Amino acid sequence: MGIIEKRKQKHEERVKRLYERHKRIHALLKKHASDILNSENFKGTRKHIQHGSMTVYNHSMDVARYSLLLNKKLGLKCNKHDLIRGALLHDYFLYDWHDKDYLSERKRLHGFWHPSIALKNAEKEYRLNDTQRDIIHKHMWPLTVVPPMCKEAWVVTAADKYCSLMETMKLHKGHGARKAS
Repeated sequence: MGIIEKRKQKHEERVKRLYERHKRIHALLKKHASDILNSENFKGTRKHIQHGSMTVYNHSMDVARYSLLLNKKLGLKCNKHDLIRGALLHDYFLYDWHDKDYLSERKRLHGFWHPSIALKNAEKEYRLNDTQRDIIHKHMWPLTVVPPMCKEAWVVTAADKYCSLMETMKLHKGHGARKAS
């Protein structure tokens, strides 16, 4: 087998591994959060930009994926149910934080206030446990002052920081807010 064939084979194997990983993550998201994924409010987050050209919806999905990957890579044995649900709802603030005309003075400090707003919105729609509340409420640490109290919240906080950095630096691009049909 020549060099080109070996490279092609390695590439095909890598693509297959990535596809299998994507399928496993998608199955976990569906298993633990189908109610969130099917929610009209969650689907509505596709209309708002988070960072760069990434929508809040895609950002939240990425944070959930990276949280699962980080948990596995570090062998933390986090509760996957809580990790996924907290990651998907961590930015459940349901408004466009870039619209300065719409936002009150308080909400203009979005980084400080949106965890509390996201938690209130999530609690209206879903039954949350203490771990999920901790994830949503403290994912903006150190802006939230009080640090996360569980490992799941630390993992989501780290995944959120990573995704936000990649989006802000335009290294991880979204497709922008979609127009309502």
